[in-house]
Amino acid sequence: MPMQATTTTPLFAAALKPDHSPRLFGGWLAYVLAGIAVMPLAVLVPGVLLPTAIAFAIGGAGLVALSLRQSRRRKLTQQVTLWPDQLEIASTDRHGVRTLRRFDPASVRLVLERDENEKTVAMRLRAGTDNMELGAFLKPEDRSSFAKAFGTALRRARQAA
Repeated sequence: MPMQATTTTPLFAAALKPDHSPRLFGGWLAYVLAGIAVMPLAVLVPGVLLPTAIAFAIGGAGLVALSLRQSRRRKLTQQVTLWPDQLEIASTDRHGVRTLRRFDPASVRLVLERDENEKTVAMRLRAGTDNMELGAFLKPEDRSSFAKAFGTALRRARQAA
């Protein structure tokens, strides 16, 4: 018997990923250019060599730490898929471990925490006593736009049920 393909499309689907705007290539480039610019001074004035070397070592260690942090952060993702009868959230943590959680759209609530300027600080899904944070790694502007679109889709799923 041939397999039947599913033609159902989800009501809402989004892949949440952290912002990668601070590019480390620029930091490393500035580090190298500063080394090239300081090299003649360090050669001409030997008394400056040790403090310069220490400053560059500290700067290099900081860039290495930032590189490691950003590479771990790139692994964070959440795939949110809302079907008429089910909400699926597939999360990947910093270590690459993937988990899948399912909720009933009729029983889950989207709870938004806002600051004094009405910016979205956190988004949580609450189903009874179970809480799950969505997009903790997103910028506040991205959280707000996601919450608006997802909240609308969640209401549509409840009405369809």
